[in-house]
Amino acid sequence: MRSAIVLAAGKGTRMKSSLCKVMHQCADKPMIGHIITTLKKADVDKIVVVVGHGADAVKEYLQDEVTYALQSPQLGTGHAVMQADCLKDCDGDTIVLNGDGPCIQSETIEKAFAANETHDLTVLSAVLDDGGNYGRIVREASGQVKKIVEAKDCTAQEKTITEINTGLFVFKTKALFEGLKELTNDNAQKEYYITDLVEIFNRKGLSTNALIVDDRDELMGVNDRVDLAKAEAWMKKHINHKHMLNGVTLIDWKNTYIGADVEIGEDTIIYPNVVIYGKSKIGKNVQILPNSFLKDAQIGDDAVIDASKVVDSQVDAQTTVGPMSHLRNHTHIHAHCRIGNFVEFKNTDFNDGSKCAHLTYIGDSEFGKDINVGCGVVTVNYDGKNKHRTVVKDGAFIGSNCNLIAPVTIGENALLAAGSTITDSVDDGDMGIARARQSNKKGFGTKYKNK
Repeated sequence: MRSAIVLAAGKGTRMKSSLCKVMHQCADKPMIGHIITTLKKADVDKIVVVVGHGADAVKEYLQDEVTYALQSPQLGTGHAVMQADCLKDCDGDTIVLNGDGPCIQSETIEKAFAANETHDLTVLSAVLDDGGNYGRIVREASGQVKKIVEAKDCTAQEKTITEINTGLFVFKTKALFEGLKELTNDNAQKEYYITDLVEIFNRKGLSTNALIVDDRDELMGVNDRVDLAKAEAWMKKHINHKHMLNGVTLIDWKNTYIGADVEIGEDTIIYPNVVIYGKSKIGKNVQILPNSFLKDAQIGDDAVIDASKVVDSQVDAQTTVGPMSHLRNHTHIHAHCRIGNFVEFKNTDFNDGSKCAHLTYIGDSEFGKDINVGCGVVTVNYDGKNKHRTVVKDGAFIGSNCNLIAPVTIGENALLAAGSTITDSVDDGDMGIARARQSNKKGFGTKYKNK
């Protein structure tokens, strides 16, 4: 059985924020969200999140995806792990990691569990040119990890060690909770440190190991906004390179922002200054032109999104949207449609082959197939208290500058004359016209100009 303990109780004072540290966004979702997703990809069976400061926010976000343990007061990393005693009778291995390390990948977690198969404890380490202020990994000649020494406590010889502690550990679960019984707070801070378990395991004759990770930055912790920006940059590079290797063309990957949960089909081309977030799924051979924003969007094959915003909505195959269009609130644009300049759709179903070329608002509506919507059309869906729906059936022609006062139904192959304000339904094949009859005042134009 694979278990995980995520340490997420800290306030993160250096973030200078009312929001607890692990809930700060990195690559489109809170740091704690990335970690939980990664653990699940690595087939971790049970995840315990140790909360403290901002516990309500963490619980509201993660809901029942994990088990919670409360650390109050916060008395060090070892004390935090003690709170996860719901795992004490579990078999297998437990990984302990910090909730402010969003960049860790599932492949690294898999390697960590594999490295601990023949050991009781494995610490993830990295080799730097200069160990700096990091804790040093002190090994025996055999390679067994003897202890972890904080930089301030290092001897001159220990300071020359370049293998450092990254703060991630894998334990045999039962050995972990037996070792925690011997952990003390006999130090200046009066706190319990998880790193002390290395020496405890050695005294008990257990096997302690260190796994050197290739990319130190993958295990970076975030302490302030500068670190958060570094993590964001690492994530962006990692995500974008993955998509390019999978057959997606990013014209300028450094200026393309893609969330960790986004799926993109091959031969899609994404231009600069595009943001794709949430659980968006982009099909094959799609073009997403500059300055587009998509979140929780479903885009079909061969579609084109041109400088437009698509949120919580779906665009089907071979449809063109934009420039400067806005689709939102569960709008569904079907195949072979044309949505043009400065058009807004909200909570609307717009069926195959229909067109809405420019300067229009369509809300709370159902439009059939092969409909043409002229310029300046508005579905007037709100009466000040309630929203109402507009239904337009197949083949209808909606003239420019029409207002459709919902609730109203326009029949198949019906025609609405330009400039009409339609308050009553129009039957199949009929024309609706609702405007004052024109009258011309002879000579009035010249008289007005010369006045």
